[in-house]
Formats: sequence, C-alpha cells, structure tokens
Amino acid sequence: MNLDTISRTWAAFERASGLGPIKDEEHYERMVALADALTESGRVNDGGDLSGLFKIVCELIADYDSRHYPIPKASPAQVLRFLMDQHGLKQSDVPEVGSQGVVSQVLSGRRMLNARQVAALSARFGIGADVFLEHQEDGPTH
Repeated sequence: MNLDTISRTWAAFERASGLGPIKDEEHYERMVALADALTESGRVNDGGDLSGLFKIVCELIADYDSRHYPIPKASPAQVLRFLMDQHGLKQSDVPEVGSQGVVSQVLSGRRMLNARQVAALSARFGIGADVFLEHQEDGPTH
C-alpha cells in the first residue's frame, strides 16, 4: 500500500467529487446532487461500477440528516393518523388494520397493531415496518 499514491489520487478525486464529511448545507446539496447523478447514470444498480461510491455518498447524506434533521419519535398510532391525514383517508379506508372500530382503538392507543397489520400498512404506504413498532425510550428491561 503506497500512501503517497493514495494521497495524490485521493486529492484529485476529492476535488472532482467533493466527497468527504458534509460540512454545511451547501456541501449537503452537492452530495445530494451527486447521489442523484449517480442514480440517474444507471451505474449503481446490481453492483454497477459506481455502486460503492453511491453507498458512501448515501451514508454521508444519512449521517448529516441524522445530525441536522432528526426525526421526532412518534407512536404507531400517531404515524397511522399522520398517514391517513396525508392521504385523505377515513377509518373505514384502512382495511389493512380492520374494521372502523379496530382502527379507532388503534388510533386511540387502546389497541396495538399486530404483525399482519404492520406488514400490510408497510406495503400499502411503501414505508419501513419499523415506523409502526413501539420503541422503548430506555434500554432493555430485565
């Protein structure tokens, strides 16, 4: 491993791409534009020649997002209510949860979503199932 060669190559690559820990909002926008360009190139899918670079850029963006735009914790009921509001849905419009009465119980916090309901909601709204799971504020209890 020749660090002098790596140093010269890295310096040129860094100038060309701007890759590195995101320092500010302007740099963030450049990294998002780079991620978009990589995606549009078609060279990041199925182990394409730029897939490794794409993963690194996405990790840098995710790191910046988590530090500067934290997602507030929400209960599964709050998430479901938000999604229903965003999609203009009534309680009777979410058969994935069950009857209107079951939806009402979930939204009021009197009933938890089960695995089948979580999977169905996740598929319907195209989001990760983890947003419908209760999260412990503290560490595990014994």
